[in-house]
Amino acid sequence: MSEARPEYTSQGKYARLIPTLADSKKEERATSILLAALMSVYEFRKAMLQSINKRVGERTKLEAWTEVVFKNETPINQKKSPDDRPDGLIVLNTGRTKWHALVEAKVGSETVGEDQLLKYIKQAKEHGIDAVITITNQFVAFPTHHPVTIPKKHLRSVEIFHWSWTYIVTMAQLLLAQDKIESQDQRFILHEVVKYLEDPGSGKAGFTSMNSEWKTVVQSAFNNTKLNKNSEEVLKTVGSWHQEQRELCLQMWPLVGEKVAVKLPRAHRNDPKQRLADDCERLASEHLLISTIDIPNAASDLTVTVDLTRKSITCSMRLDAPKDRKSTSAKINWLTRQLPSNEKSPAISIKAMRKGQALATDKPLEEVRKNPNILDVENTDAQPVAFEVFTSIDLGAKFSGNRVFIEHLEKVVPDFYRYAGQYLKAWVAPAPRVKQVEEDPEEETEAQTTSPEND
Repeated sequence: MSEARPEYTSQGKYARLIPTLADSKKEERATSILLAALMSVYEFRKAMLQSINKRVGERTKLEAWTEVVFKNETPINQKKSPDDRPDGLIVLNTGRTKWHALVEAKVGSETVGEDQLLKYIKQAKEHGIDAVITITNQFVAFPTHHPVTIPKKHLRSVEIFHWSWTYIVTMAQLLLAQDKIESQDQRFILHEVVKYLEDPGSGKAGFTSMNSEWKTVVQSAFNNTKLNKNSEEVLKTVGSWHQEQRELCLQMWPLVGEKVAVKLPRAHRNDPKQRLADDCERLASEHLLISTIDIPNAASDLTVTVDLTRKSITCSMRLDAPKDRKSTSAKINWLTRQLPSNEKSPAISIKAMRKGQALATDKPLEEVRKNPNILDVENTDAQPVAFEVFTSIDLGAKFSGNRVFIEHLEKVVPDFYRYAGQYLKAWVAPAPRVKQVEEDPEEETEAQTTSPEND
């Protein structure tokens, strides 16, 4: 590997897998180790850069430096403010083109503010650098959604991306779990990087608490007090919810061995501001926080509904009722046979949904097993067109606890999928059968009389 820095820099250390830094330099240490891992492990480099829409081939080279200082900015003998000096610089070389990105990382509860990010965007523009990547313990739906809102006029020639430390570690864990690292040496390197970043001393932290205004918002919703969708407390609550959605998905990755993601409509994927505004509107008007989770090859999406008025958390998956079963009980038995009994399972219920004005009915799974007709509706012959399998927990006073709420949420969601969701299978219409056509006796007789044997 070459250690020649880009010409626009006056200082910078080549990223080291084992940096010689003081224990107090957690931020610099974590950045150096990460960048060195990106240089060393091809599959990890490919996966991380693909998350920000950069293609990486086997011949593509990546080099990285830490503690970068630009020429003509600060004299060599003058100390530069840490907020003015990016933590890292990445150069991706495909052989035909080069792509450059500044890296700014924070650990613990530290974040990158708007002013600091704007400084790096300005530096990137001045030196022809293509992007700025921030790394903190903040969670975002996608790496292309940044936790800091920057006016578009500043982003005409520079892109901004964001990785959380948890996202980085989870991506590495998934590659290791799926045995995607071909080189045993590179596998060992990535395994050791994960072990370091998983250690509490590294500065990596998951999302463990809702915002400080959570209790106030919950109490207002419970008392049916009107919430202002533009208020700081509502905005911060939805912001916390968006981070927790991502944390939930990342926790599901190792559970199912696949990339689990927040499912967003196209308008929200393309416009994080619109997503924030729409979710604030829902919280203010309906007192609900909702997340749709996409689990690869699952029977349906997993929907998480947080009801602040009821102080409840509900996890659900919806399946269309089979169309080849005529009776309601047959349709219900088709579903209940998919779900095994388990003493550790949360309380699972079944809801039967019908067309038109017919009521939806729900009962606990064990009651439905014993009597499928318990979901029938009086005075109607309307059969279920869909079923919802769900679990719901009412937390009462615990609901308003910033940390307790997260703890219960992060238990009930994976438990629901573990004990119910993974067993569900969507109904698939059977393949059409070949119709048996009866031969006409007269045609058969005619065919015999005209055969060569009868000539």
